[in-house]
Amino acid sequence: MSFRRLHPEQPDSFEFTPENLAWAKEVIARYPQGRQASAVIPLLMRAQEQNGGWVTEPMIRYIAEMLNMRPIRVLEVATFYTQFQLKPVGKKAHVWVCGTTPCRLRGAEELIKVCKRRIAEKAHTLSDDGDFSWEEVECLGACSNAPMIQIGERVYEDLTPERFEEILDAIAAGEWPEPGPQNGRKSSEPLGGPTTLTDESLFSRGSDAEALIFGQGKGAKGKAVPKKPAAKKTAEDKPAGKKTTSTRPAALADLAKVRTPSEEEVENAAPVQPKLYETPPEKVDDLKLISGVGPVLEKLLHRLGVYTFEQIASWGPGEVKWVDEHLEGFHGRILRDKWVEQAAALAIGEEEYEKRFGRKPR
Repeated sequence: MSFRRLHPEQPDSFEFTPENLAWAKEVIARYPQGRQASAVIPLLMRAQEQNGGWVTEPMIRYIAEMLNMRPIRVLEVATFYTQFQLKPVGKKAHVWVCGTTPCRLRGAEELIKVCKRRIAEKAHTLSDDGDFSWEEVECLGACSNAPMIQIGERVYEDLTPERFEEILDAIAAGEWPEPGPQNGRKSSEPLGGPTTLTDESLFSRGSDAEALIFGQGKGAKGKAVPKKPAAKKTAEDKPAGKKTTSTRPAALADLAKVRTPSEEEVENAAPVQPKLYETPPEKVDDLKLISGVGPVLEKLLHRLGVYTFEQIASWGPGEVKWVDEHLEGFHGRILRDKWVEQAAALAIGEEEYEKRFGRKPR
């Protein structure tokens, strides 16, 4: 490990906010008497988060006093674990780029080139505007989804240089794209879709996991199938269902079953204009609650005539294709960030969203 030292320019003092101080006392109380030093890592992590992402010398002394430790012992922890940053980092994001073998083989070098060009030539250096910084790190634990980056608690996998740049653009604009695989697959399943455990009967009925995995229904091989029978082929012998308009249910009970169409379904569909409003309806939803939709995208959707969650939740493959073609500069966002599923959950309520996605809408 390279030698790590504290930044030469240090603030005069550090102390926890009242909220963080109360939290720190609760953490310390979890340990037996005489073992309070065991809380040093969580306290350092919380202090680093409060301080904008980096550890300072006054912070080390402050935590040492709280835990009845010598400051050198806290310094040893902070300098040993590279999760602790010892100099200022980007105000908006400090990017960890995985540089171990699987990610290298899958394109990490290209991601590093983006960092050097977009942020700074050297790692641990602030961008000109101070918003970003980056470093190459060891394995981040998603080798099957290489290459990948991590920003705080968010992990972005299956990256291309182009998608990485889109993520940086979104963060710069104040948006946070949905983390996870960026090529449409779920978790670490094969790129062509799951090949094992595809029989619905193997799973408990009605679970959240089943709803996320199987969507509205599955065929014999576990692939998603339309809820309604496919239309007959056209005179031009085009694939069935290409001209089908949205069949999404509007009832709350059915909204819980809505899923975002697959890339294959959208690719095979003909563009279909969805229901649009010429003027804003009486009730306009905050579309920014959909992860991946920021102020710029919300304005663009409003210009198209999209104002409500139920509108987005009603989109089938044709509607998704039509809207995507009209999202200048934001192509692919609907599928990548699963707008339709998010909108369906939000149309029911924030509790449904949290139940389905495991987090509150932003």
